Amino acid sequence: MSMSEQSVQWYELGPVSSIPLRGSRRVVINDQTIGLFRTATDKVFAIDDQCPHKKGPLSEGIVHDNCVTCPLHNWVISLEDGKAQGADEGCVNTYPVKIEGEQLRIGVALCNKQELATVGD
Repeated sequence: MSMSEQSVQWYELGPVSSIPLRGSRRVVINDQTIGLFRTATDKVFAIDDQCPHKKGPLSEGIVHDNCVTCPLHNWVISLEDGKAQGADEGCVNTYPVKIEGEQLRIGVALCNKQELATVGD
């Protein structure tokens, strides 16, 4: 079942400006650690914060174009579809984002309701 077919809970995460250009932030929602990424062209993406290779923290990686490079072993992950690039294979979940005015919202499939907890800036 895809995210569009499931019930989605939207969470407000504050202003887009809380994520630096070419930077990231991570949040925990329903026990899922999610990386939020803002590109140089001001696009915002949300993906699982674990590289499919060795579980490296993608939110600590380098954001370039519409990708992030894992800080552990330099795997490049597309922020658009969550897929590893080049010869690497694997993928991470992606999450829909909405920007309303300056406010950022993320959609997460409903599994169980828990409070939103910010892990880092």
